[in-house]
Amino acid sequence: MATSIFISSVQKELAEERRAVKAFVEGDALLRRYFTAFLFEDLPAADRRADEVYLDEVDRCAIYVGLFGNDYGYEDKDGVSPTEREFDRATLRAKPRLIFVRGMNDKARHPKMMALVRKAGDQLIRRRFGSVPDLTAALYASLVEYLEREGSLRTRPFDASLCPGATLADLSEEKLRWFLARARRERQFALAENTPPQEALTHLNLLERGMPTHAAILLFGRQPQRFLLTSEVKCMHFHGTEIRKPIPSYQIYKGTVFDLVDQATDFVMSKITRAVGTRAQGPEAPVDYELPQRAVAEAIVNAVAHRDYASNASVQVMLFSDRLEIWNPGELPPPLTMERLRVPHPSIPRNPLIADPLFLARYIEKAGTGTLDMIALFQEAGLPEPEFRQDGGMFVQTLWRDCLTKAVLAGMDLNERQKKAVAFVKTKGRITNAEYQQLAGVSSKTAMRDLADLVERGVLRRVGALKGTHYVIGRV
Repeated sequence: MATSIFISSVQKELAEERRAVKAFVEGDALLRRYFTAFLFEDLPAADRRADEVYLDEVDRCAIYVGLFGNDYGYEDKDGVSPTEREFDRATLRAKPRLIFVRGMNDKARHPKMMALVRKAGDQLIRRRFGSVPDLTAALYASLVEYLEREGSLRTRPFDASLCPGATLADLSEEKLRWFLARARRERQFALAENTPPQEALTHLNLLERGMPTHAAILLFGRQPQRFLLTSEVKCMHFHGTEIRKPIPSYQIYKGTVFDLVDQATDFVMSKITRAVGTRAQGPEAPVDYELPQRAVAEAIVNAVAHRDYASNASVQVMLFSDRLEIWNPGELPPPLTMERLRVPHPSIPRNPLIADPLFLARYIEKAGTGTLDMIALFQEAGLPEPEFRQDGGMFVQTLWRDCLTKAVLAGMDLNERQKKAVAFVKTKGRITNAEYQQLAGVSSKTAMRDLADLVERGVLRRVGALKGTHYVIGRV
């Protein structure tokens, strides 16, 4: 039976954090096997006093999680808020208590909330957080520690477990300082660049009994592949559409996860077509790449961040004449599906202790928007939408190159109206029947016939039905 976690906080101020904790606990592949999360606002209406209900739930829960912000909340006749009542009840019942305080500065905190923060600090170790990713990463580490202590989990998750044979000497202080400077600049991270390494690593939950975890080695190791050989990225460039030997260009990149993302992205961008503009708009000439650079980087960082590092396979980046394919070991975590990747969905990182520093360095957003951003970028560029699939234990992202070049279109015998429509879609990302009529100056019937012909040729793809029907770039 799953263990219940009671989430306590001022509901109005910390509504987003409360929902994020519940979604994280019940969406994580490991945590959902052991825990459920209780939110008072999820209870149906009942003929009972609210204070009786929430205190009964504290009695029933196995773990109390307190999220303390600036507000103290509603005060009862004794001047005590529900949050403090819940904390006191959990203390009385000897429940394991995990306290997370939002913000590094206490100036805006209500005096009674400040007193509650101090009271909790006198009894246990509190953790501070600045964002939802900070909170979920810290909570993840605390819950895993609880499972180990209770004997429910005999081995830690891969990224949180000790890296056999590694010591603090195997970590690069220079790489850690680079990260702290970037995290402070990009996300206003609390720790300064000159923070002592052990203190910084402890704050990031990257040490186990004072020694480096797998995540620590992958993020800041001097030679990560010495301990994790298959954490490398293999990049290949083929001139055709199939895997054929000899491979014209083949590179194997090693280094930290930050190095791997940068090197693999540079490999792809150096091989694809690019157009250099003029300096009319600034001191540097703009460069337009055949594939959106942000989307390429997003796909690669997804593979590196979310791969299964326990696998003997490596991430593979393969550039063909018609597409870019990025393969990483691992299955898509439930409840995500290929279809849900194309609509708003939660972020469920396979390796949260690796994902959190990537977020802090602004390599990822940890908001479940990565695939949506990729799709939008390709639509804006007038390219076919990226595709996602599982293939033999590997997750595959396919980014299609421009299959409708001037040379290709010239050989397709399209009429002038259709050529205009293709140019419109490549600029705007989509076209409707009404937009085609206005663009070409034709009737609805003629527009329908022209569009159907383009769909049959594979130039466009029809999306939606009835009034929502529109057309996007297809694959010839």
